Amino acid sequence: MARGWTWAYEGYEPENERLREALCTLGNGYFATRGAAPETPAGDTHYPGTYVAGCYNRLTSSVQGRQVENEDMVNLPNWLPLRYRVHPAGARPGPWLTPDDDSLVEHRQSLDLRGGTLTRHSVYEDGEGRRLTVGQERLVHMGDPHLAALHTVFTAEGWSGELEVESAIDGDVRNTGVARYRELADRHLTGWETGTEPESAVWLRCRTVESDITVALAARTVASCGPERNGDHRAEPRQEPRAVHQTMLLPLAPGSDAVVDKTVALFTSRDPAIGSPLRAATSAVAAAPAYDPLRTAHRRAWADLWQQARLEVPGEPGRILRLHLFHVLQTLSPHTAELDVGVPARGLHGEAYRGHVFWDELFVLPFLNLHLPEVSRGLLDYRHRRLPAACAAARAVGRRGAMYPWQSADEGREETQEVHLNPRSGRWLPDHSRLQHHVGSAVAYNVWQYCQATGDTEYLYSKGAETIMQIARFWADSATWDDGLGRYRIRGVVGPDEYHDAYPDSGTAGLDDNTYTNVTAAWVLARAGDLCHSLPTSRCRQLLDLIRLDPAELHRWDDISRRLHVPHHAGVISQFDGYGELEELDWAGYRERYGDIRRLDRILEAEGDTVNRYQASKQADVLMLGYLFSPKELAAQFRRLGHELDDETWRATVDHYVKRTSHGSTLSSLVHAWVLARVNRDDAWAYCEEALIGDIADIQGGTTEEGIHLGAMAGTLDFVQRGMTGLETRDDALWLAPATLPQLSKFRMRLRFRRHWDVDLRIRAERVRIAVPDSERPGVKVRLDGSAYVVEPGTARWLELPTDMPGGS
Repeated sequence: MARGWTWAYEGYEPENERLREALCTLGNGYFATRGAAPETPAGDTHYPGTYVAGCYNRLTSSVQGRQVENEDMVNLPNWLPLRYRVHPAGARPGPWLTPDDDSLVEHRQSLDLRGGTLTRHSVYEDGEGRRLTVGQERLVHMGDPHLAALHTVFTAEGWSGELEVESAIDGDVRNTGVARYRELADRHLTGWETGTEPESAVWLRCRTVESDITVALAARTVASCGPERNGDHRAEPRQEPRAVHQTMLLPLAPGSDAVVDKTVALFTSRDPAIGSPLRAATSAVAAAPAYDPLRTAHRRAWADLWQQARLEVPGEPGRILRLHLFHVLQTLSPHTAELDVGVPARGLHGEAYRGHVFWDELFVLPFLNLHLPEVSRGLLDYRHRRLPAACAAARAVGRRGAMYPWQSADEGREETQEVHLNPRSGRWLPDHSRLQHHVGSAVAYNVWQYCQATGDTEYLYSKGAETIMQIARFWADSATWDDGLGRYRIRGVVGPDEYHDAYPDSGTAGLDDNTYTNVTAAWVLARAGDLCHSLPTSRCRQLLDLIRLDPAELHRWDDISRRLHVPHHAGVISQFDGYGELEELDWAGYRERYGDIRRLDRILEAEGDTVNRYQASKQADVLMLGYLFSPKELAAQFRRLGHELDDETWRATVDHYVKRTSHGSTLSSLVHAWVLARVNRDDAWAYCEEALIGDIADIQGGTTEEGIHLGAMAGTLDFVQRGMTGLETRDDALWLAPATLPQLSKFRMRLRFRRHWDVDLRIRAERVRIAVPDSERPGVKVRLDGSAYVVEPGTARWLELPTDMPGGS
């Protein structure tokens, strides 16, 4: 149930518990903890997981007789454990209670999005009518990124006696959150030590096996009982080799609650400005205030954050978007800006994709650029720090420039698995997705868009220019001339579709002239040329010397950017060269036979067939171009490449791929909604709705419990922010070309544009309102339907929207 700022679940449903744990994760950009019940260990029903951004470890596994190396985001020691059982006067102690116990008679949990807390209410009743009510609230502190807390209130009804409470830090954890990875090595921690501190505090220290990251947690558990909140209840510590416990017996009677507060601090050796992680953790937990002031400071930090990321959409779409924004901010908060981390595709919410960084910042940064640009810059720094690794990867395959990995983690080397499991067939198969070199274009695009939105020329002329130039150099070195075509070609790649990784019956992986890859490569080469013309002469010379680039190369770059091959067939843009020669799939037959065919690749492989034979895509590929570029900008890009992309050709292309896409990725429905909003608005909402409910309804079938889909969540926010408004930030102006859907025709957002904070943008049917806060800065330039406006600071302006806006700017 969603009500305003609260996301609530009534009743206990074991089969949905892992999904709820993912959606009820709490985090602060530094670390996050899944919404598991503190009373429960990891198992088939529950999976408590805590993850620190950027904390990875590498292990080697044996798969089908070969050694396979994987780097994973590490599941760290579990700070949640707090279990309890009743000792009624004159009766034997009861069992340790969990939500899985038959005595559970009431259960609900609610996620407070405004304040960043998770509340649980459980009632247990035994055969004698004795009831125990447990009210619990937890937080992962948004103000102090190293703190978390658990506040529990116990109430007795129909009995008196004692309550035994055991609090713990459990270091005996593994990475077992994804079933299909369970044949792989999963023990990432070693070297456990435990200890006690004064004032009811305990600690646990360990380290990762290969990356040698020290992890330290300290916990303070205190209790108070009765109307006077008597706090003199000492916790008895008990140390084990991989865990440390605290136990207390509390008096409990009707009308006399017992309150237990557990405060935790978490540090690692990756943290700046500390000496010892253990000393930092024990000091932080000793200095932490009591729960109430800790909670007040936490809520204040969330209030500040909501103010910066304001997006108001009425109705059910608005409530879902608020949940999506909550999870984006928990993964990528202002604390993230100070860390050396990228955008984990599944957030800090689970272990799917091993916590790796793909291309998802392409869907995340456009939103952050206009709300938390310092976070965007920090995420771009992650890529720049790994530019040497990308250049080394290019050299390893005989290329110049930077070849960014499809999957990145700690070091920036290629982390894509060599084999992957098809759960339908049980077979391990070669994985060629590392050939998705288009991820480099995504990095360059993100740099360019960030600088356009912020006006950060210092970044553009330094780290940004270096990154873009090296990616452009890779594309130029990858392009080969074809005399027969009179065009340059890029061979042996895989596009965003991912299904097609080779030609039918070919023993060689990769495809030729994937349109998305070629068009975005041409765009990067063109932007590199623009940069060389706009850079100060001394800086341009310095940059060319730094990367050892002969200025004569730039002439070839320009030529390639105008003559890369873009294949066509039957009046539409081909996904890759030869795509039109593939067989048509019996879509109706497969849907009738299997129902859900989102993972068509797995179905066909289990049948002994391959999706490489068919015109069938997992997700948007060619249509991704309509997500990156406005209609006019895309047409201009094609014109530069020597092709006229008129409305008729683009509509035919969209129609062709809409009918041939299985949507095996949560990003697919998002991109289709974005493109259709300007091509076929009647069909756009169905895709938008699917993108909105993708995680809350787990439409991909059991994947959300392994971690939310961060790119899709952020993409739905940007669908409103840029997709519905046609918003572009270029030439020092806000360009608008609204194409709202009836279901999203009224909304409001607050933006940070260049040096202006809190620019207020509202859409109301046929009008748009822009308000600029008072300041001494120049006004905000706005472009709408060919007209130019300036909204001065301290003023607001309503602009009428033309009725034929969906053409774009």
